Amino acid sequence: MAHLLLLLPSMSYRGEAFLEAANKVGVSLTVAGDAPPDFLEQSPNSFLTLDLYSPSTAVPAVVEFAKTSLIDVVLGVNDQTAVLASTISVALGLAANSIDSVRAASNKQTMRKLLQKEGLPCPNFVVVGFDEKSADIVPQVTFPCVLKPLTLSGSCGVIRADDQESFQEAFIRIGHLLQTFARPEHDVAGCQILIEDFIPGIEVALEGLLTKNMLHPLALFDKPDPLDGPYFEETIYVTPSRLPSDTQTRIAESLAKAAHAIGLREGPVHGELRINDQGIWVIEVAARSIGGKCSRILEFGTGRSLEELILLHALGRELPSLDLTKNAGGVMMIPIPQEGILERIEGQDEAQHVPGIEELVMTAKPGDRLIPLPEGKRYLGFILAKGARPEEVEETLREAHRRLNVVMKPMTSSVTRPGIFRV
Repeated sequence: MAHLLLLLPSMSYRGEAFLEAANKVGVSLTVAGDAPPDFLEQSPNSFLTLDLYSPSTAVPAVVEFAKTSLIDVVLGVNDQTAVLASTISVALGLAANSIDSVRAASNKQTMRKLLQKEGLPCPNFVVVGFDEKSADIVPQVTFPCVLKPLTLSGSCGVIRADDQESFQEAFIRIGHLLQTFARPEHDVAGCQILIEDFIPGIEVALEGLLTKNMLHPLALFDKPDPLDGPYFEETIYVTPSRLPSDTQTRIAESLAKAAHAIGLREGPVHGELRINDQGIWVIEVAARSIGGKCSRILEFGTGRSLEELILLHALGRELPSLDLTKNAGGVMMIPIPQEGILERIEGQDEAQHVPGIEELVMTAKPGDRLIPLPEGKRYLGFILAKGARPEEVEETLREAHRRLNVVMKPMTSSVTRPGIFRV
């Protein structure tokens, strides 16, 4: 039986989906990370303790582990672990994208330079250290602009600035954020901020699979809520896209060109793109699949999941149909209304009984301290829905969301009773 090593950060929601896929495909699974996830409680021997943020210790540890447990595939679930997965694969002599290409996908500066080199649409940008003086940087930028940490993902730390005052405020906030995430082994990129022109337009996400340098589009998600700032919290994803077919074709072509420019040749690719009158702009390219629990609404061919396709491809097995099933699907990443201590989430039964709702998953637990974007890195949970048409799915998600009340205790000593916030 083939053996998968899954690099799984403790805050990731992706582990169970890959466990299910491994069981269906017939692959044994070992999870590596800092702490065993709950779904491995019955299989403690399937966990390898590993510092996912220290390649200098992680790679030798896996090489030693592989001497007694042969590994066939190494996968990461986010940008950081995708780089480590490529590094480990090279060390083990396994087929993988080059380390440089995966690293480029996780670094916004490197990615944009490569896109520019290939003549692909790319906003003007500058990269600076968070310890530099914002007043010295302002003359280099054009407003409106967007500031974002160079290596973080998921809209964490992404802020739009329309003038010098909002720029200075955003710069200070991101600097503080980067200091909270600082680790001794972080390289210079972990302390840098990318500042680029704001690109107006609608935003979409494209999930694809690279096979022999050819991109196969799997699912194009519309993002019906406008993402114009000042923060860029993503909420609703719906597929299939309602964009014209020729626009969808151009989106896929743009991501394929971007992946090729970066050097990615095989495996999952997740792209974030913006469309306006000037063209199609690739905002992000990730050498991994979509995050959170979003993949649970995707079903291909005769019922295969996205994770099954990824494993079959990685093992070199024949791929089934890559066409989505006919139903529309969507997911809402439930936003956090304000910073505070979660007491309870009311209305969950009512939300689950909205026709079309497939699943309601609350990942935040009572007692958790919750921080909204741009400083936060998580959601309250996920609402998943299916229906005959994407418009129907979108409204289903919104209706379920309207039925939820989040009860939180603000993080202030002056507050004597919980506050109730409709999310």
